[in-house]
Amino acid sequence: MKRMISKTINIRLKSAIICLAILFNSILLLSSCGSSASKEAVVEVKEVLPENIVELNADQYKMANVKMGAIEFRSLSDLIKINGLISAPPQNIATVSTPMGGFIKNTSLMQGSQIKKDQVLAMVENPEFIDLQQNYLESKNQLEYVEADYNRQKDLYKDNISSAKSFQQVTSEYKVLKGKMNALGQKLALIGINPETLTETNIQRAIAVKSPISGFVKQVNVNIGKYVSPTDVLFEIVNTSKLTVELTVFEKDIHEISIGQRLRFGLSDEGKDQYIAVIYQVGKVLQNDKTIKVFATITNPSVRLIPGIYITASVETHNNSMTALPSDAIVQFDGKDYIFVFDRVKQENGKAITEYKLVQVKRGASDNGYTGVILPEGFDIKKAKIVIKGAYNLMAAKKNAGDMAC
Repeated sequence: MKRMISKTINIRLKSAIICLAILFNSILLLSSCGSSASKEAVVEVKEVLPENIVELNADQYKMANVKMGAIEFRSLSDLIKINGLISAPPQNIATVSTPMGGFIKNTSLMQGSQIKKDQVLAMVENPEFIDLQQNYLESKNQLEYVEADYNRQKDLYKDNISSAKSFQQVTSEYKVLKGKMNALGQKLALIGINPETLTETNIQRAIAVKSPISGFVKQVNVNIGKYVSPTDVLFEIVNTSKLTVELTVFEKDIHEISIGQRLRFGLSDEGKDQYIAVIYQVGKVLQNDKTIKVFATITNPSVRLIPGIYITASVETHNNSMTALPSDAIVQFDGKDYIFVFDRVKQENGKAITEYKLVQVKRGASDNGYTGVILPEGFDIKKAKIVIKGAYNLMAAKKNAGDMAC
């Protein structure tokens, strides 16, 4: 009997111990679940930004140097880049020679010397100059004698005193001498000697070589004592007051060029196109290299423009009014063009965060620092605030994903 009671007590104790163990494990399990739930409750949920949004806090905004602006309507021209050079028109270039050969007596000019029209460039002397003047004076004196005889024979012939043959002989001699004297006079005028003022007392052995135009001496090919012939070029003179732009246009661009179009160009050390010219002549015949020559008048000349300088000009082809922005407002990403538009300012942890939206556009003509843009359908031009400065910094924030973006 005692054994049965003892056995029953042991069974009950084991059952109680098992129940206590199950209860303890349940408490531990519930405690673990509560702790996990608590931890999950305190996990911070991070905001996922859309692909077309960039955020900046106040400090990052200053670093980005962002400046806002608005869409504008501007008349922009399509531009064609064309190579050319500065040149002077033919009427502003003079090649100076002497009509008759001789020795250079004196000259004081050097390359770059400024001269005026009819200024003496050099003195050339030659004994033939003396002979030419002597022949002219002799012919002049002979003509005076023959002319008097001609007038006398003419009167006698009218009165039937002199024969027709005598009058014809003196008439022929008179005309020959008169023609000879006129020819000699033209030769004298050609070398710069006035035959009307030439006398036996002012015969010259040297003649003056004068400049036919005002300008600057481009080339000097003489020195004192050098013999020059009529075919030698003594000086080259260029008048730089009315320079032109000479462009070489390729066949593919010819149909875009016409008289009256404007072009801009600049010198390499000036950094921008600050000179303007207007096309006044377009060639009609293709050269062997499939190009034509186009000439334009410079509207704002400068002393810095020198004939022979090579330039690259931007020719305006079409002038259209379109929506436009400063060229720096348009950035490229994955081969497409975008602009940044102000979206909103929000608060995070007590700090102001500025959001900008990336909007895809199509690039148009560029002119004078502005570029035309074709905006997406439904874009509100009046309300939109565009990033016109600092767009490249915002794009860098998007690409680098963290340097500047929040």
